Amino acid sequence: QVQFVESGGGLVQPGGSLTLSCVASGSILSSYAVDWYRQAPGKQREHVARIATDGSTIYADSVKGRFTISRDNAKHTVSLQMSSLKPEDTAVYYCNKYPPARGFSWGQGTQVTVSS
Repeated sequence: QVQFVESGGGLVQPGGSLTLSCVASGSILSSYAVDWYRQAPGKQREHVARIATDGSTIYADSVKGRFTISRDNAKHTVSLQMSSLKPEDTAVYYCNKYPPARGFSWGQGTQVTVSS
């Protein structure tokens, strides 16, 4: 069973920046595409960004131009750099393999709170 672990969340003021990291225990993260999702209180989980094995990326319209997803294959990590943060970016952020697969479990996520 592969377990994802997200980190880097916190409290930030509107307009601020944060960088989230994703690692996968028991798996070579560089061998598959990775998604970032987020879930705000009372809302469904929302797709935020994806990075393929060739480094190509896609973003949700709501974060395009503000968020950057990247991968460091040597360190087996996928990062999500977030800037110009807005209160509506407040959510728990998760990463997972794309496409979803049996044996790849959601992690606990990392809380991002954007508030003054």
